[in-house]
Amino acid sequence: MSSHQTMHCKEVNADPGALGLFGLAMVTLVAASQKLGWTTGLSFVVPWAIFLGASAQLVASLKDFKHNNTFGATAFGAYAFFWYAVAMSWLTKMGAFGDKLAGDVDGKQLGIAFLGYLIFTLYMTIGSMETNKVLFIIFVLIDFLFIGLTFSTFQINEHFFHNMAAWSELLISIFSFYGSAAVVLNVHFGKVFLPVGKPFGIFK
Repeated sequence: MSSHQTMHCKEVNADPGALGLFGLAMVTLVAASQKLGWTTGLSFVVPWAIFLGASAQLVASLKDFKHNNTFGATAFGAYAFFWYAVAMSWLTKMGAFGDKLAGDVDGKQLGIAFLGYLIFTLYMTIGSMETNKVLFIIFVLIDFLFIGLTFSTFQINEHFFHNMAAWSELLISIFSFYGSAAVVLNVHFGKVFLPVGKPFGIFK
């Protein structure tokens, strides 16, 4: 007589939000330093865009898909590919792929892309209201970043909107560092070590 036993295994995944927010914090810190004139050039912004802004957020996105977290996976994934695309756009403009491609650059196409990401961020901001208040603040600041990038790229009141983008990006970095620290330390200590604020509770 034989018996058959079925064993169910549950895969446990750590919260990827800390890594994703750290990647966002790092790339926006470095990029903001260039926009604010604290540093010059884009050559040393590109690696941080590729590895932190893009790759770190992509890892977080893939892990959030495994968590069945549609909001987190979509947010981290969309912004990851944003930074891949921006890094490639900068490299193209700087002539890394040859003079022919560099000579065919139309900055307004980047402006159109920024507009598309503004639309995306606006509806994600609505979704962020039911996550926590730190994430909601980050999304509002990303809204202002893309408003600034869109208008400055189209050369509409360029100085004002460039500064809006620059300072918004710096604030995104600060709040993302805090958000990343909150995820790590709250989980690590098993209690609310750094508060992130409850969801607004309007839609749920």
